[in-house]
Amino acid sequence: MAVEKRVVCIEDEPEMIDLVKLILSRRGFQVVGAMGGREGLEVIAREKPDLVLLDLMMPDMDGWEVYQKMKANDATKNIPVIVVTAKAQSIDKVLGLHIAKVDDYITKPFGPQELLESVEKVLARQGQAQNLRSAGADA
Repeated sequence: MAVEKRVVCIEDEPEMIDLVKLILSRRGFQVVGAMGGREGLEVIAREKPDLVLLDLMMPDMDGWEVYQKMKANDATKNIPVIVVTAKAQSIDKVLGLHIAKVDDYITKPFGPQELLESVEKVLARQGQAQNLRSAGADA
């Protein structure tokens, strides 16, 4: 059996964490929820997840600040991040994907299939990148 992939969902709405857990656990993912940015960074450090789902609009620390702290830390900088947010304006999407280099971007409300496809696509890309890095180290 394949090893369960761990996903940390950083969100300030408990209902959204529950929804993500429901959708992803049916596909064999282990989901750990974190209420807000500060708790999210602690959970990432403890869990060392394969992927982070990150809300942008949170009261204690916004998602971009969490993202910047992750990317500045050697232990977490290679963990892929999917931004999940209600901010659907196209400029935010452009900023997220191109300037900040997040791995993907989903706007709320989203369908279960959209979430699953994004998670599986990003993890597949991450797996390919890790294979290339380890092949390069062997050369």
